[in-house]
Amino acid sequence: MAIKRGVSLYSYQQAQFFKQMNWKDMIREVHDNLQTDGIEIIDEAIIRNYPFPSEEFIFDWNNEMARYNMQAVTMDVYLDVHQFRDHIMTHREAAERLKNDIKIAARMGFKNVRALCLVPIDVIEMALETAEKYDVRIGKEIHAPLPIKPGTKKQPKTGMAAALDFRMAEQIIELADRTGSKHVGLVPDFGIFQHSPSRVAVEYAKRHAKNPEVIDFILENSKNYGFDEIFKVVDEKYPAHGLDIGTIERMSLHESSAKPEDIIDIIPYIVSIHGKFYDMTEIPGKPGCYEDKSIDYETPIKYLKEHGFNGYINSEYEGQRDQQDRGIEYLADEVEQVRRHHEMLKRLIGE
Repeated sequence: MAIKRGVSLYSYQQAQFFKQMNWKDMIREVHDNLQTDGIEIIDEAIIRNYPFPSEEFIFDWNNEMARYNMQAVTMDVYLDVHQFRDHIMTHREAAERLKNDIKIAARMGFKNVRALCLVPIDVIEMALETAEKYDVRIGKEIHAPLPIKPGTKKQPKTGMAAALDFRMAEQIIELADRTGSKHVGLVPDFGIFQHSPSRVAVEYAKRHAKNPEVIDFILENSKNYGFDEIFKVVDEKYPAHGLDIGTIERMSLHESSAKPEDIIDIIPYIVSIHGKFYDMTEIPGKPGCYEDKSIDYETPIKYLKEHGFNGYINSEYEGQRDQQDRGIEYLADEVEQVRRHHEMLKRLIGE
């Protein structure tokens, strides 16, 4: 039983956009320089002609994975409900798309598909028979600001978090227990253990605020107000702040949406884990050792080790998105960031 390391190729999105790396380059990077074997993809970003890939692409993918003895861990699916343009996809249509995604995943060797946290539970249940037939697990993502355990976090009434179902993890566990299926579970995202805004997010917010002082005010005072109150206070004190609701939400973050110990009870339901991170920096006094100061990795990994989690943590770098408003000369080195993340993972896992 062991925690294994992988990479979501989403981490190299910027290099892909600038044609510095293609998916084959990414696989070689994971194999040669990270010396591990786990691969996660976003279907639309990697699969040519998705959702109807050619036999040529499927063969090419499987051949490349076999060449380096890599493991296809998780394929991330999104279910774009506006894809038909003339109507919003119904739940039954969404289930058919999910079934098709499961079949694609199986052909590409993936053991799991990750459903976004907004995918309705009945859509997943309608696709469960297909998942069992093709032996592919459906994992629903627990993404911040969602909690692991219902009732442990007060749901905001404003902002993006107001649209989420905070009972999501409980619903998946109930579905798995009711059906007895081993083909449905959860994909926790380490973003649920983020306890403060990342450095790159703060710098981005200050660049786009009409008055950067408002960011400092939120960082210093968010603990003094409820999550809903902070919007009103900011509007009153800085009426021309120019910030959108999402930015105020991110800057007012001062506690994680889940407690590290909450992960213990869901370990039997975990299909894989997203190793979300934003900014890997060197630990003072420890040359060559890195951390993301905004996310607690050490404590959750300690619980995963103690309670026998056997599966992949796949690095998911997102910090570049807070730097893409500037010229290419300012952009982060994604390859280096992921390498630093794997230094941390190896150290915490105990490789």
